[in-house]
Amino acid sequence: MTTTPAAPAASPWGPLRFAENGPVRLAFDEWTEQTGPSARTGPTGGEPLLLATGLGANRLWVPDGLCRMLAEHGFTVVRYDQRDGGQSTHLPATAARNPIAALFAKRQSAYTAEDMTEDAIAVLDELGWDSAHLVGVSLGGAVVQRVALRHPERVRTLTTMASVPGDVAGLRALPYIRLSTLAKFARLKFPDTREGAVAAGIEVTRLLASPRRTFDEAAARAAVEANPDGGVYDQEAQSRQIGAQWHGPSIDGIDRPLLVLHGEDDPLIKPRAAKAIASRVPGARLVPLPRVGHEVPEPSWERIVTEIRQLAQSS
Repeated sequence: MTTTPAAPAASPWGPLRFAENGPVRLAFDEWTEQTGPSARTGPTGGEPLLLATGLGANRLWVPDGLCRMLAEHGFTVVRYDQRDGGQSTHLPATAARNPIAALFAKRQSAYTAEDMTEDAIAVLDELGWDSAHLVGVSLGGAVVQRVALRHPERVRTLTTMASVPGDVAGLRALPYIRLSTLAKFARLKFPDTREGAVAAGIEVTRLLASPRRTFDEAAARAAVEANPDGGVYDQEAQSRQIGAQWHGPSIDGIDRPLLVLHGEDDPLIKPRAAKAIASRVPGARLVPLPRVGHEVPEPSWERIVTEIRQLAQSS
């Protein structure tokens, strides 16, 4: 008796696309899975929502389950890779070769934080979206704050998670960062192979997880084997991202509806960073996430999506 191999599961994501900001190409894709018998897909199928990823991480680190829930709550979801991450353009090396060195460097010549801000706008332009709800995780949270300062007309609502204030960089960011955790990242050394990327992904996931939840190594391995992202240990690329300096106004000038999410157990970015953002932006709402580290674990998805939906409805 012969059996026919099962067909691979269809991806819930549409085709890989690119936006351009000068010489930089930004990789992005759109959630297209039907979420119900009457669901629609594409830019007219829901309120536009753009997800910005964190330091070094590609867009696939945003959990599919979270994106599915956002789609079910009426959003058209697009995620993109920051420059120097994923399938977006990677820039030439600079003097700073690890994130700690980049924090202490006086000058970063690769690009500015304004350049990274315009990357997000380039993706919106390529999509044909006049405005969107912006959601940024970690570094992505700082980026979307800066979008709201430079292009408020393009922002419907703003959600940051596990982020520092968008107007700090370099030494000014130090009060919000746990250097002991950043040092652990700097010590990670893995071969530049698929196996190395998997091993690095597991260790990074372990470092960022809440210590109040049992670490599920099997689940972590399955996730990183499906997404062996070398960006999580590409310290040179991370140093260019973290070293990008902001020259714009303070976040006190943000006038878009803002939701500030932060894991109570975040081992990388101190919760005081979220309190600083919420205290400085008029009308911002701070929502601590219990038993959450510098991550987006499944038990937090419902709360996150509910809060983002309520923010959209109130805007």
